Amino acid sequence: MSILIKDNIYWVGAIDWNLRDFHGYVTGRGATYNSYLILDDKITLVDTVKSTLLGDLLANISHLVDPQKIDYLICNHIEKDHSSSIPDLMRIAPNVKIFATKMARIGLNKYYGNLPIETVKTGDILKLGKKVLQFIEIPMIHWPDSMMSYIPQDGLLLSNDAFGQHIATSKRFDDEVNRADVMYEAGKYFANLLTHLAPLIQNALNKIDELKLSIDMIAPSHGVIWRSFPGDIIAAYRDWCSFTTREKVLIIYDTMWQATETIAKILLDTIINAGIDAKLLKLRETHRSDVMSELLDARGLFLGSPTIHRTMFPTVADLVCYMQGLKPQKKIAAAFGSFGWSGEAVPMLTDALKNMDLSVIEPGIKVQYMPDSDDKERIRTFASDMIARIKHQ
Repeated sequence: MSILIKDNIYWVGAIDWNLRDFHGYVTGRGATYNSYLILDDKITLVDTVKSTLLGDLLANISHLVDPQKIDYLICNHIEKDHSSSIPDLMRIAPNVKIFATKMARIGLNKYYGNLPIETVKTGDILKLGKKVLQFIEIPMIHWPDSMMSYIPQDGLLLSNDAFGQHIATSKRFDDEVNRADVMYEAGKYFANLLTHLAPLIQNALNKIDELKLSIDMIAPSHGVIWRSFPGDIIAAYRDWCSFTTREKVLIIYDTMWQATETIAKILLDTIINAGIDAKLLKLRETHRSDVMSELLDARGLFLGSPTIHRTMFPTVADLVCYMQGLKPQKKIAAAFGSFGWSGEAVPMLTDALKNMDLSVIEPGIKVQYMPDSDDKERIRTFASDMIARIKHQ
């Protein structure tokens, strides 16, 4: 299957219907690995696919041209879901010349041995015939080697991993699928891969503005192509990069004998009664990647754990580790939990939230065994402090 996306430019990638985990987050809708073929005086392939799906890539290319006739390969990003088919492609088309950034050349040669690579940088232009490719380096979005490729004749931005989503669908364009699903998956992708890179992504968006690119279509390396609504995903990225939030609070927790869960439900009821959107997320029932998706636009979070073996519960520790790497910002946070003997979990959680540079309500709230009437009043007061801060920010 090959799909025309612009004049003499085709999607020839592969659909990974069964992928359910990517970098440790749940990909419940599968994924695509987008590869694009440009038919011009120089036949050019932009990115390959994961090696297990090489057959799909070659079959799609073969509908249009003999793969042996490919002249150029543009490697926008060396991560193996985009590059691991390169050695096999080189055996089929040994005269292919690869174009990549300087950092990409280092990585490709470490992965696959010496390859015929010509390095490019921002502003370089590669003439293909009637069309040209303009290269834009975007280091650390999300690897040091990353770049975008732009075709001014078509207003087409081949955006690499930026603006992507993990979603498997038989349709290729944003106007052919449920937009709510696509925007949710785009947000989940950003939340779980790119949050910690937000300042760099903002710089890349500014660079696109400075270059005055006329963007008619965005073709990312994963997910659907933004044909009708490219402005929507750019606007969403601007919001996500600036950590725009709304009046929304997450109560994230795990529990042993329902004492911590009882605290969580009191917090939830108090927040909801104040007219603020709130969600209760139990970690043994909710994957950490789905928590991060919900956290993307949340202004507040309560993080709760019972104390077990003088530390926090394992599922809570897992989330803390994950959050520390992704570095969410502009959140008001607080810790809560129950204990039987010593109660170390809540101060540990408080310290962890402070180390993430969140705005932390101190001290957190600890309850021994099950909350009694006095404890319940303390919990409601604790929630009221969060409510006041949420409404004030």
